[in-house]
Amino acid sequence: MEHPIFQKIVLAPKLDFGDILSNSLALFKKVWVEGMVHVLISLGISIVVLILAYLPIVPVMINESQMPYGEEFNPFVEYSVPVIIGYFLLLFVLIFIVQVVNYGISAHFYKVIQKADTGKPIDTGGYFVFLKGNFSKLFVLSLAAMGIAFLAALLCYLPLFYVMVPLQLLIVIFAFNPEMSVSQLIKASFKLGNKFWIIIFGLIIVSGLVAQLGILLCFIGIFATASFVHLPMYYVYKDAIGFDEDPLPSETTTI
Repeated sequence: MEHPIFQKIVLAPKLDFGDILSNSLALFKKVWVEGMVHVLISLGISIVVLILAYLPIVPVMINESQMPYGEEFNPFVEYSVPVIIGYFLLLFVLIFIVQVVNYGISAHFYKVIQKADTGKPIDTGGYFVFLKGNFSKLFVLSLAAMGIAFLAALLCYLPLFYVMVPLQLLIVIFAFNPEMSVSQLIKASFKLGNKFWIIIFGLIIVSGLVAQLGILLCFIGIFATASFVHLPMYYVYKDAIGFDEDPLPSETTTI
């Protein structure tokens, strides 16, 4: 049985670029603090994982610094091929773990946005609630998103501009429909993205520019403005699909 979201996408009314942008700016005043917290948490996790990724390289850097002057350090000579391959596999896994965690944090922020938009009290904490019972699904979703982007980049990069629209919709659709399978989420993202591609692409560009305005405040301000990119995607979902009942974040088993 097809998920009801696909019928809603077919019947979705025309989106208004100006309304979405103005509503996003108005709502940003209510959620920028929570948005900054989400950004800082994501950044903190990324830094920790980056440190873990570089720890195995420390002995390599020490050995290189101890080499006699004029000699070049070749890690393929000093270390066996399996060790080098193992390191890159570890790096690959760590990158995906960061992506999965960031997906979960972004999904939680969409729920915060919805509460602020509807006037409900915003709960503190719960930033990782979507990772409970959804980690494997988010991992596969991350793999699929990277695979789609990589394939698009191989095709002379131009298709990358096309797929960036549905890929931006993946997490907002997941946030409000966590029970959907990965294939359904990808299908719904492309279906909605195809229907309103030009408007959504324009919103991505404009919201990205607005999110970068924090750089003007001694660069630190970008932590406060970076979360703005999620707001137009929230209103795209709200105006095109709308909300029935809020599904529980833990309601998911299908991959």
